[in-house]
Formats: sequence, structure tokens, C-alpha cells
Amino acid sequence: MNIKQILVEKAIAAMNAAGVPEGSNPAVTQSTRAQFGDYQINGAMGAAKALKMNPRELAQKIIDNLDVADIAATVEIAGPGFINIHLKPEFLASSLMNAEKDAKLGVSEHGNAQKVVVDFSSPNLAKEMHVGHLRSTIIGDAVVRALEFRGDTVVRQNHMGDWGTQFGMLIAHLEDLLNQGIDLEKVALADLETFYRDAKKRFDDEEGFADKARDYVVKLQGGDAHCAKLWQLFIDTSVKHSEEVYAKLNVTLKREDIMAESAYNDALVGVIETLKAKGLAVEDQGAQVVFLEELANKDGEPSAFIVQKSGGGFLYATTDLAACDYRSNQLNADRILIFVDARQSLHFSQVELTARKAGFLRDATSYEFCPFGTMMGDDGKPFKTRTGGTVKLADLLDEAISRATDKLAARESDLSEEARAEIARKVGIGAVKYADLSKHRTSDYIFNWDTMLSFEGATAPYLQYAYTRVRSIFRKAGVDSANLAGNIEINEPQEKALALKLLQLEEVLDLMISEATPHVLCGYLYELASLYMSFYEACPILKEDVAQNVRESRLLLCNLVAKTLATGLELLGIEVMEQM
Repeated sequence: MNIKQILVEKAIAAMNAAGVPEGSNPAVTQSTRAQFGDYQINGAMGAAKALKMNPRELAQKIIDNLDVADIAATVEIAGPGFINIHLKPEFLASSLMNAEKDAKLGVSEHGNAQKVVVDFSSPNLAKEMHVGHLRSTIIGDAVVRALEFRGDTVVRQNHMGDWGTQFGMLIAHLEDLLNQGIDLEKVALADLETFYRDAKKRFDDEEGFADKARDYVVKLQGGDAHCAKLWQLFIDTSVKHSEEVYAKLNVTLKREDIMAESAYNDALVGVIETLKAKGLAVEDQGAQVVFLEELANKDGEPSAFIVQKSGGGFLYATTDLAACDYRSNQLNADRILIFVDARQSLHFSQVELTARKAGFLRDATSYEFCPFGTMMGDDGKPFKTRTGGTVKLADLLDEAISRATDKLAARESDLSEEARAEIARKVGIGAVKYADLSKHRTSDYIFNWDTMLSFEGATAPYLQYAYTRVRSIFRKAGVDSANLAGNIEINEPQEKALALKLLQLEEVLDLMISEATPHVLCGYLYELASLYMSFYEACPILKEDVAQNVRESRLLLCNLVAKTLATGLELLGIEVMEQM
């Protein structure tokens, strides 16, 4: 259920009946204070100005035509023309009962389900995943989970970097190691960073190695069987490294989701031919370039988008155009979401403009570049090791688990060592993910272990602990939460505030999906947990003097809170536990 959407539709109908032209914005919002109702219709002021009417008079006309008797207890005009709507406790209670019985907590499926291609993670297989891949991976994964929860068909695409000149160098180095009898997985690729560094050193310093590497690039691109076998060996082992990180990070990417750069290799010549045939690509200093007037600089010079190098080689630009064609014209995607560092904004603007002109993107396909900010260290600079090196993502996650283990060791517990280790894993990984996801996607943020692992404030440990506290009530009551009796009743202000928040999950997910911003779900879950704490303090549940019907109602509310917290955290890729 999306209460806001219901009110938007009813408000539009009422405004049209009151003489407001179609297309006017009803401006329905959640109220920020209980005395102003639960929702507000604020469109009367703007519409009145356009109609040259008194806004309060227009607001009254809108109310006269507003069909909300089934859901609203009172509707009133406030100030210059705000319309405050107080929802019926009975409506809230029945809606909550429906949500409590529903596997998706009352969240309906889209009436207009779409096919959405989501491009996220996309590590370079020449190196191990590092902290720079964290945001793309977990933001993309959270959005994917929410899209599927709402009923969209999602095609995950992991656009891994597995092609280009560097791979000639890597497979030449790999071949020499294999010839020496060195075990591939245990030694040669146990540390991709070292492997890459050793290969690069040989390329720079060793006589004849660079020529061999360049020769292998040509052979690889030409389909040479020997080079292709070595390349595949390297890729398979590299992908294993990524899969281990994905498993530890609890993201939904699988091997079958890989649609790497090499997958488009056969289409690149056709991309250039199409661009030439349409007069978009022209030769400039031996290269093929698309000049984009739409992105001209302040001097009026068009933006130069190089799609083929002077030597005939292809670039990321060529591959991205081929990807547009595949996703839009072969997969028939309604939306394409790409989660990439904000510093690539110009590149993807160039890609979209060129792809639209060339027909690689249909008009019906929305192409959405979803940039994200940078994870920063305490010094305000991009997060690095103490020596200034790149932080491997696997090492970061291991440290998170280790720190969570130490944090939990300081808390009293009668759980087994095995159980405590599992909880530490969930807390550590969840802390890293929530700290990132709770920030606006486009913002930079400071990475701080103490803050993210705290059991107070907007953190994963706080929300995980809130979930366990709710679940503990059922153990204390000796009640199976799967077989609760009674009905929900809304009487106290804290019950109503909690009820409203519970029923706003669909609104939150729709906002998250439309703008690809998981932080709105993070904020919602924190607000829900906070409202639950207020409810728990003000509304006794297990005390002897609590009436049976009230006890049953409040247990139902508790159960719905627990299920909503668990579901919301799952959509963020964060696991919960029954005890901590």
C-alpha cells in the first residue's frame, strides 16, 4: 500500500472537480508534525495563484470534492491554504493487519513493471577488488533487490574489465610461470596485485618481454587459440577472487551476471561503421572522433569523444556504445542504470548523446548514469592504507569482522563461540555496508570504524540490535510470532506514529527505486526503530494489568516491526540475527 499515492490520485480528482486545470501538482507530502495531520495537500496555493483565486477558498472547494471518507477521520484547512488530513485509526489498523498477513508486508507489485538493466560493481580483472569498488557493488545491489521486490524484471550486468593491452602483458607473464611449473591458484594468482606488479616490472625492464606482450595482444584480439586459453585461465582465476568478495559482502552478483568488455568485442567494428555511416564519427589526426556540440566548452568548442584510436584500437567508449545497443535493442530494456564513480560523468554523457544519435539507445529506453561520491579517510582524502597504498576490499571486510568480534567480546553473552563468530560476521559486514548506504549516493563520506560499529545512532549494529530486542519479546511471552491472535487497535499516539511509519515502506521503496538512492531506506529503518523504542516505553505489552486485546494488538505491532526491519535490512543486503 502506498498511502501517499492514494492521496495523490484522490487530490488530483478533487482539484480537477474544483476547476483546477489538469496537470497541476497536488503537492501531497507527509506531515512533519502530528498537529498538522498525517498528510498534507499543499497544491491549492500554487493552483490558486494561477487561477487568481483566494487559496483558502480553492482549498475548501478541493475538500468539498475530496473523496477520503473511507480513510480520513478529519480534513481541515490550515494557514494560507494547506489541507491537513488526519487518517482514521481504523483504516490504519486494517491496513496493518493486511500487511501483517502479507509476505511482502503490504507492498504491492508495480502496475507498470519494467525491464531494468543494472550495471554495477565492474571490477578490473587485472587486479584485486579494492575499496573503490565497494560503493558501486553495494549501492547497485541494494537498488537491484528493491526493484525485484517491487516486481520489476532485473538484468544484472557486471561489466568486468577483462580486455585490452594490459592482458597481453599478463598472459605472457602467466605463460612463463606455468612453464616453470608454478601452481596457478596457490602462487601465481594468490595475490593479483603482486602478479600485476611483477608483470609490469618485466614489461618495463626485461628485454624482449614488452615485444612478446604486444604480440600476444594482437594474437588475443585475433582469436589465437593458445593466447585465448591463457587469457581464459587468468580470467577464471581472477573471477574467483571477485566471487569470494561478493560472497563475504552478501551481494547477489553471480558468475552468470558477468557481461564483460570482451563480450562486446565482435560488435566493435560494427559500432564504428554505424557511426561513420551516420556521419557522426569523423577522422581527426588518424582517430575516429564524434564531436558533440551539446557538450561544448565555454569557448564554444564541441566535446571530442574518441571512439577509435589512430592505430585502429578500440576504447571504453566503443565498448560502452556496444553495450547500449545490446541492452536497449536486444534486451529491450525500459531502464538502464549504471553505478560508476562521479568522475566519469562526462564520459557517460558523451556515451548517451552518441548512442541516442546512432540509434544504439531507443527513445523508450531510459539511460540513467548513477554517480557516487568517494570514501574518504580521516584526513579528508580518498581512503588508503597507512602507507598510502590501495586498500583491498577483502582485507577491509576481514578487519570489519575482527573489529566487530572485539566489540562483541566486551558485551555479556551466554552464546556459544560459534554463534558469536556468526554474529560478528553479520555485524561487521553490516556496519560497513550501512555506513556507506546511509549516505546520499552522490556524497563523499568519512570512513570511521568507531562510528559505524557503534550500537547507538543510525548504524547497522543499532538496527540489528533493535531487531533482536523485538524478537526477544516473543521469547519472554512464550508466544510463537507465526501464530498471533487478535487484531491491531490504534489508540495511543505512539501506536499511531508507529503505524504510519510501518505503512510508508512502499513510499520509501518507490523513492529509492526512482532515484537509485538506498539512503532513504536506511533513514526509514532508523526512524522506524526509533519510533518502536518510543512505543515500547509508552505502551506496556507484557505487564499483568494489560488487557488481553491490547496485549495481542501490541504483539502484532511488534511482529510487524520485526518483519519490516528484517525485510528492509535484507533489501540493503544486511543480515539480522535472533540474538546478540
